[in-house]
Amino acid sequence: MNMTSKVFLCGIAAAVAMQAAATSAMDDVRIYGPVADRMGACIANHVCATDPMYFAREFRYPAEPGAWQTEFWGKYMLSAVPFAFYTHDEALKAKIATSVKEVISNQEPDGYIGNYPKDRRAAAGWDLWGNKYTMLGLMTWYEYTGDKAALAAAERLARYVMGIFGPGKRNLNETGCWRGLPSCSMLEVIVKIYERTGNKDYLDFARYIVSQLDEGERSPQLISSALAGVLPGARVTDAKNMWVLSSRKSYEMMSCYQGLLAWARVTGDKRALEACVKTGKDIAATEVNISGGASCHENWYGGAAKQTDTYIYENETCVVTTWLRFCRELLVATSDPKWADEIEKTFYNAYLASQRPDGSHFVQYTSLSGRRHLGEDHSRLHTNCCNANGPRGYLAFLTALLTADQDAVMMNLYASGTASVVWPKTGEKISLETYTLYPKMDTASVRYREREPKRFKLKLRIPSWSAATHVTVKSVGGQPQTVAGAKAGAYLAIDREWKCGDQVDIRFDFTPIGHRLNGCAAFTVGPLLLARDARFGRGDISEVLARWANVDKPQIFRTRTQDDCFYATFMGLFMTGVHTKNAGERYPSVIDFCDYASAGNTWGDDSSFRVWLPIEKTPESL
Repeated sequence: MNMTSKVFLCGIAAAVAMQAAATSAMDDVRIYGPVADRMGACIANHVCATDPMYFAREFRYPAEPGAWQTEFWGKYMLSAVPFAFYTHDEALKAKIATSVKEVISNQEPDGYIGNYPKDRRAAAGWDLWGNKYTMLGLMTWYEYTGDKAALAAAERLARYVMGIFGPGKRNLNETGCWRGLPSCSMLEVIVKIYERTGNKDYLDFARYIVSQLDEGERSPQLISSALAGVLPGARVTDAKNMWVLSSRKSYEMMSCYQGLLAWARVTGDKRALEACVKTGKDIAATEVNISGGASCHENWYGGAAKQTDTYIYENETCVVTTWLRFCRELLVATSDPKWADEIEKTFYNAYLASQRPDGSHFVQYTSLSGRRHLGEDHSRLHTNCCNANGPRGYLAFLTALLTADQDAVMMNLYASGTASVVWPKTGEKISLETYTLYPKMDTASVRYREREPKRFKLKLRIPSWSAATHVTVKSVGGQPQTVAGAKAGAYLAIDREWKCGDQVDIRFDFTPIGHRLNGCAAFTVGPLLLARDARFGRGDISEVLARWANVDKPQIFRTRTQDDCFYATFMGLFMTGVHTKNAGERYPSVIDFCDYASAGNTWGDDSSFRVWLPIEKTPESL
């Protein structure tokens, strides 16, 4: 199979469907076009190029002093297994199967699978975090293959943990660092094991973990803090030892909230669900920057208001990928199009920017200016946590394309291909086909492709940035009929009997939008963030915009993309510079932009880039 051209993603496995609410099980997806090309390169040059035995062999040697070597096999499994089945890659499946046997063969009589010495297990460091990922890896393999040995191994490892922690035993939130966030994040997989086995012991242990996440002075207080309005960047901390007592750690916090979403799904815990939704909204409002990325030194820090400055270790890819996954779960749980807006912004900007063009690596941090860099190696392995997590972002995007609840079928994201979903109201399968060049172009066509007519409500997400969206619907051989009521940031509902070939055409509003913050300006067109890039060779990428530059109604135009290094290019006309007493400086300058995901993609100084452009200032006394 040519993995760098078209990738066919067929028959989404039951595992993905079961992780979603019962009302949104997607069972078939195929995509084409540029996103498929990028994903195909990732599968071929990252997932398939990685040897899972390199990670699995670490379980042989119980001598780890405190690092996180044992997270890597489980992380790899979470993307490699789905991609192996999507692409029907038998060689990849065989490699994975060998690694599964290796991991299981190293399980100790008490159920432990890891590489920490006995006197350091389930205490300091990242041992329990590794246990979580090992269970997730085993469960993923079981869900796709039915391998009962993998399920049994995951259960034995879970029971090993349950034998140490629980009421009357040790406190889980007093292990590791960051107030137990890494350790308590195993809530998600404990709920998963309960769902697959029906054994109430796992549900009881999940209930205990929920209490560890919120009760007591030592806990990270994820539910009570959220409901009290405490922002993620202001959560409990101790300035003397932030790494141990802070609960602001972005990736691990969101991992715990994903566990709380799973808990709420199986128990109906409205308080936990409300805390998850509230935290998601607070992250979007106060932490996520214009690229859809977030975090500084891997922590929340109120970054949305500070993004025009350069902070240390911005936009960790583990945070970006986990934010995509968290938003996907919130979308399924709430059917709120806000979360699809967030997925789209992050995916087309921060996420794709983090991937090397050949798909072989993901950066560790993705800044809004400067250049891209390879990350450091972690845990004496030739990779790092972000590189291992990177491929999972594509799965979040794919499984959010089309969802359903009792009310309607929702088209959340726009990419060429086909997608199917079972509408829980009737139990019928609904299949839709989309053709689009989005987001390079501003149109998309969605066609009903089932043989038999069906009446259902189709909800189309109207992006929050699309102020004037035009929608028409037509039957085969008929005339297009305008559908009124398209509102930015909401779903547009079309309730009718659909016949094979019925088509909806959407034209989005790609009017360029200027954004002001802290005396700087940035620009977006549709879902794409724009950036200056040194490769254009026209002007200084740090050049100052004149204070009367047309920032609020920018003159920015799409241009023909003649360089394969760029996905989309633009040209803007702006008053620039500060020497406007010179008559020649009173005319606008041409500024070249590209999409942010293409900016800096040589990963060298030749493609240094910048998103926020400074605007000249006037002293307040003048």
